[in-house]
Amino acid sequence: MQRIVIDARELRTSSGRYVERLLHYLQQIDNDHAYKVLLKPKDMSGWKPSNPNFEAAECPHKEFSIAEQNGLLEQIDKLEADLVHFPFPQQPIRYKGKVVTTIHDLTTLRFNNPDKNPIIFKLKQKIYARVIKKAARKSVAVMTASQFVKDDIIQFTGIDPAKVTVTPEAADPILEAAIGLPNLESKQFIMYIGRPTPHKNLERLIEAFALLKAKNPGLLLVLAGKKDANYRRIEDMVGQKDIIFTDFVGEGQLRWLYENCAAYVFPSLSEGFGLPGLEAMIHGAPVVSSNATCLPEIYGEAAHYFDPLDVDAMVTAINEVLTDKKLRDDLISKGEAQAAKYSWQRMAEQTLNVYNRVLN
Repeated sequence: MQRIVIDARELRTSSGRYVERLLHYLQQIDNDHAYKVLLKPKDMSGWKPSNPNFEAAECPHKEFSIAEQNGLLEQIDKLEADLVHFPFPQQPIRYKGKVVTTIHDLTTLRFNNPDKNPIIFKLKQKIYARVIKKAARKSVAVMTASQFVKDDIIQFTGIDPAKVTVTPEAADPILEAAIGLPNLESKQFIMYIGRPTPHKNLERLIEAFALLKAKNPGLLLVLAGKKDANYRRIEDMVGQKDIIFTDFVGEGQLRWLYENCAAYVFPSLSEGFGLPGLEAMIHGAPVVSSNATCLPEIYGEAAHYFDPLDVDAMVTAINEVLTDKKLRDDLISKGEAQAAKYSWQRMAEQTLNVYNRVLN
């Protein structure tokens, strides 16, 4: 029985859904290997294995730190793993054993974050670029969720294309009962959920909404997501009563938003996969999407696309979905079928195939 270590320090972060689903399905499909799952101390009580071949281990070493380079290196060395999977690029660069790394996208390298000190953020971008190149080159295999990102990684790092495997992610239906937002009931609204960082392109969405209001005076724009410094900056800049900043919404509230919105709008300039759009499709929302990076690859014919740099094109695409019932119904039908093409279990099976190829 060969020993596999999975770095799950990001399990409870916003991007940790990938790790959580991977672990969930690996426990169902793999009884041949012994797994050690590295968790932050605060997560040790919240994740319990369902397969006796899986064991949690406390890992106090913070990402992108000296402790990661030294303490985590020492911890992994002591585990004598046959293979280590880093589901994100950050890892001890001096580790000499067999490694597979998942690189979700290169967005962080290409966009600034106004919420951060610009000098420090630029320095971190340079360090992150080196980490990604080093991780990609020393890994025996690299995984990512879309062909677009695979091509991007190959061009950026210069690694052999044969090293990179596309393991698409998936969206799950929300099982909690829908919970309405009282201030939105019986209202027509378009929505976005997610972070408000610059590559999400919310400023142009807000510009487009102002133009849409001329044709749809009762329309509201809902921006859902926990209010951080970037959201507060946008809220202060906008000051429009017809734009609703929900702050954090629970699963039931999110389900209601998807089920009741006139359109889910995804104006992003850069994505690695685009999970929110698929989640919206599962719940019957017509999706109006940017045509940037991987999004046409993932959404196929199930979204109505626009150039995210062209506000007028965004306005036209959204308005077409609001006013053309046949187009709207077609998007809803195609969206449900498109989302059904993706499977977390299949992603775990593809990942296990990569493990076995590397180990053998």
